[in-house]
Amino acid sequence: MASPPQSLEKVRFVADDPSPEEVPSSDQAISLTISHHGTPHIFRLPASSTILDLSADIATTLSIPPASQKLLIPKIGLLKPPFAPTPLTTLSSKKIQLLASTPSEIASVSVRRTASPLRTSSPLKAATPSKTHDWRKAQDEATYTFHTILPLPYLPDPERSRRYLVRLRDDAGIKAAMRKHKFSVGVLTEMNPAEHTTHESRTLGLNRNRGEVIELRLRTDAYDGYRDYKVIRKTLCHELAHNVFGDHDRNFWDLTGEIEKEVERGDWRNGGRAVSNEEFYNADDPGEDGHVDGGGWSGGEFVLGGGGREGRGGADGMVGMNRRELMAKAAEERMKRQARTGGSGS
Repeated sequence: MASPPQSLEKVRFVADDPSPEEVPSSDQAISLTISHHGTPHIFRLPASSTILDLSADIATTLSIPPASQKLLIPKIGLLKPPFAPTPLTTLSSKKIQLLASTPSEIASVSVRRTASPLRTSSPLKAATPSKTHDWRKAQDEATYTFHTILPLPYLPDPERSRRYLVRLRDDAGIKAAMRKHKFSVGVLTEMNPAEHTTHESRTLGLNRNRGEVIELRLRTDAYDGYRDYKVIRKTLCHELAHNVFGDHDRNFWDLTGEIEKEVERGDWRNGGRAVSNEEFYNADDPGEDGHVDGGGWSGGEFVLGGGGREGRGGADGMVGMNRRELMAKAAEERMKRQARTGGSGS
């Protein structure tokens, strides 16, 4: 008597998947098994790929847009979009579960709702998958951005500074310029005016190690308010140009002008803003009357000019720190503030 047929596990391969004897070596490709609704799907990608590449392959193969994808990974947790560019080599031995509904499933639910309408005074439209969302743009915006927002916790009202920095990060013109030039900045933080003011100059912004950290002079010199938004945004354009050029030469100024025009165009396409009612509108701000910077920083020192200021200057020791040190300093100051207030800090 013939034995009953064994159950076959359904496996889905990415298009043009090589046969078993043609599978690349481990240093050429990574094989990941993604479980979706109980069905395993195998994806093979180059060893240099990131989660962003995996997300794009999932969208192509399973017709699930990146914004709808959630990845459940043991010991890491639930990853939600927008995904960070994490190397896939860190996930090669993980069992990954995809939590998402396909567009056909969403459409099916919409049809059932249409067949059995809810008791309401107004009819409901059936939900349909978006046909106009630009997934590549969404992925680029998650990659080419300011990855950490860091107000100075020891200055007054750090939450307001955080809102200012977030608004700069999410500015439509800034986002468009960063996508075009592929700018990725580790930390966007504010500058303590007292640490960057002399009798001769007032530094408005700094860029350290070509985008590792960008500091902006958000506050007025008297700490009684904030500088005008468009003035600070123009300073940010200047600092972004230092991601490419350290010296203030002709190439630098050409790129700065190009970024400024791109930011203005991006703002105009989104309708502009009535600045008189803005939180960070300051009619008394004279503009860029200070010393913008002394060139890009490298290794905690100015590349040129600026009086040769060393990296770890300032009473609070935050000038010249790298990204990890800045975040640790912020956490330390937050813990000190909580201890002073009996553990009720913000």
